[in-house]
Amino acid sequence: MSGNDIDTPELFNDPVFEKFDLPVDNPVRPQQLTADSTIQFSCHKGVSCFNECCMNIDFTLTPYDILRLSRRLGLTTTQFIALFAQQYDLDPHGMPGLKMKPMEEGTACQFVTEEGCSVYADRPTACRYYPLGIMGMRRKGEGKLEDVYFLVKEPHCKGHEEDNRISIADYRKEQGADVYDDMNREWLDVIVKKRSAGPTVGAPSERSFQLFYLASYDLDGFRKFTQTDSFNAMFELTDEERQAVDEDDKALVAFAMRFLKQVLFGEITIPLRQGAAKARYEERKDVIQRKHEEAVAKYRLQDPREGAEDA
Repeated sequence: MSGNDIDTPELFNDPVFEKFDLPVDNPVRPQQLTADSTIQFSCHKGVSCFNECCMNIDFTLTPYDILRLSRRLGLTTTQFIALFAQQYDLDPHGMPGLKMKPMEEGTACQFVTEEGCSVYADRPTACRYYPLGIMGMRRKGEGKLEDVYFLVKEPHCKGHEEDNRISIADYRKEQGADVYDDMNREWLDVIVKKRSAGPTVGAPSERSFQLFYLASYDLDGFRKFTQTDSFNAMFELTDEERQAVDEDDKALVAFAMRFLKQVLFGEITIPLRQGAAKARYEERKDVIQRKHEEAVAKYRLQDPREGAEDA
């Protein structure tokens, strides 16, 4: 695959294209793998390094990770984030990401026990993929992200010595990663688009980051947001859509991604109520004008030409 055919950076130098965070030095084998490639690996309680990879965690949580884990624990996504996640910047502009928060004053996962993972059936995407890494790449002129795989070999991991050969496609299916990828694919597309194009010139607005955070991670908060009068005065949902967003978590994720692509990139898939945009502008025009004047004043204070003209 030639670098000229791809318009996104490689994963090893740009973590925004990770499905989860991985070491970027020796453990990563840079060979590109496909779903048909075969790996040798097995992880089970009998392996001498069992639980070792859970003792020093550093990985990104995806929207579906948060949703599944919060439901498993009987929490809202808002509560889960407060207890088990920590925020970091996905890029230099401060695009918000969430990582799993380790044990207090330690590096181990909060869910690890001597018997293994206490939330194994709902474990995050990173845990399902290990020892594989995956990144999304988009070829020039194509809109669809392409999945590319690579192998991670850390010194402590003895799973690579197990006599078990399996295709990547079968390993993904065995680990339930294919379901997670389907649920997170549109979110990854939003990240790639926002990093490459963005909704504004220069640094994205704080409001766009707030909406990204809400619709990406705090999905219960986003559901409440879609039930507000202001939201429903702007957007027109069918009765079927309204019920699905209110009651079906998978439909909620899908709708949240449609919403983000609409407000960030102008991809209109949610109809606006007639006259809603104009009414919203009239309602907020004083605020818009004030922010414009503040931006102009700030620019003038920072403009080096001001002092030069007075000299």
